[in-house]
Amino acid sequence: MKDNKSYKEYLNAITTLVFDVDGVLTDSTITVTTDGEMLRTMNIKDGFALKTAVDAGYNVCIISGGSNEGVRKRLSGLGIKDIYLGSHNKIEQLNDYFNKKEISKEQTLYMGDDIPDFPVMQLVALPCCPQDAVPEIKAISKYISHKNGGKGAVRDVIEQVLKVQGKWNGNFDAKYD
Repeated sequence: MKDNKSYKEYLNAITTLVFDVDGVLTDSTITVTTDGEMLRTMNIKDGFALKTAVDAGYNVCIISGGSNEGVRKRLSGLGIKDIYLGSHNKIEQLNDYFNKKEISKEQTLYMGDDIPDFPVMQLVALPCCPQDAVPEIKAISKYISHKNGGKGAVRDVIEQVLKVQGKWNGNFDAKYD
């Protein structure tokens, strides 16, 4: 059931950012090598935003059905410690994360793009999705980014949260000679 609040009314309360990988941090495509390895491409600006959120003290969690260890290595390198790969029950993983970190759904944003994200998105205060998410996910999202998955959607939503809370470091007062 949708409420009538604007997504912007939720941004001040967000302390926790949870993301799917394929279709959110990637553009939903994979390259399969001759030996069967599946390669994904991630947006460097999304990575900068994730690192900025971690450095600013936000809880950042990844829950993905995929199990690519290269993804874990990339995200760990950004300082993300809570990474659930190979998840076949995202609700179970999210509840485990909530209990472990003592987080409430009212503090949580989740960005997903496809049917496996549907049940878990219904558990959080601010369900979000990229512009190219499937219609069922768009229908339950309180915010739909103007960016596609893997093309800056993660940066978009993180930047909005941090700016509203005065924690975005993109407002530099640098002086140039």
